[in-house]
Amino acid sequence: MKGEGGAVDCRLCPHHCHIGEGRLGICRVRKNEGGTLYSANYGHLTSLAIDSTEKKPLYHFYPGSFLLSVGTVGCNLRCGFCQNWTISQTSTIPGEELTPTGLVAIYEQKRALDRRLAGIAYTYNEPFMWYEYVQDAAKAAQEKGAMNVLVTNGFVEQEPLKEILPLIDAMNVDVKGFKDEYYRKVCRGRLEPVLCTVETSKKAGCHIEVTTLLVPGLNDSAQEIEELCGWLASVGRDIPLHFSRYFPNYEFDLPPTPEHTLIEAREIARKYLDYVYLGNIWTASGSDTICPSCKRKVLERSAMELKESHLNGRNCRFCGREIEIRGKVFA
Repeated sequence: MKGEGGAVDCRLCPHHCHIGEGRLGICRVRKNEGGTLYSANYGHLTSLAIDSTEKKPLYHFYPGSFLLSVGTVGCNLRCGFCQNWTISQTSTIPGEELTPTGLVAIYEQKRALDRRLAGIAYTYNEPFMWYEYVQDAAKAAQEKGAMNVLVTNGFVEQEPLKEILPLIDAMNVDVKGFKDEYYRKVCRGRLEPVLCTVETSKKAGCHIEVTTLLVPGLNDSAQEIEELCGWLASVGRDIPLHFSRYFPNYEFDLPPTPEHTLIEAREIARKYLDYVYLGNIWTASGSDTICPSCKRKVLERSAMELKESHLNGRNCRFCGREIEIRGKVFA
């Protein structure tokens, strides 16, 4: 949207940047050139790799499969603990280019060698800040029968979200905490739009999993975890929740989250949710899927890969309860 003096208004995310001629938005990749808004990172890659679907983390979407993972630069939040800050917080556009059809061609080549390759994940940086490229690639991928996955902070406006959702099969959404103050101070964003992304995407039939990085003293109180889990259960108690352990990075030098904090958070969450997981922690069995009825392990994982399944189809082998799983189990 054009404004006065050659400025343009970006309506992709809730920041609603008013961008002057030759300048960039908060995300550092949406640029005003001659009164027209451009995606400066379109087709420019920083990363291309094959990852386990569990690494995203997605534990209930084609368990045991793999995804061709691709990323660029740019992000519309600035979390002080960001693990990928070298690509998310830069305006330097990488030289490597790949068209959407070229990306899908690579997917088809890789899938011919391994049928466990389920689709393409747009990840590493914030995929909504690569919106036009993701949309074009997702269309081309969908035509070839590939799944499309977003690993996202969820800080996006509803109109572009609803436009792209028919192309997206699964998302892992970071809900950074459950206080708006935390979002404003630590992430330079707001909480409500992220919650709306989860709610809208779930209602649209997209497979949703949520990740919350617990940072000691900032978002790990029992009360806040209760509030987070109560809200998520109201959207769907079958939505998997991943609590991840914080380690010092980027602008943060706080000590790592104590392991007992994550274990206690899981106990709280299990009062509200059927599936709760722990990430970046090795002293507790945090990655196995537990049947909500009989409490037996139905999917066993190690090093973010599926090792063994105790399912008959989608049902617990021990008690027969249906487990919320989207797609084929590769075990």
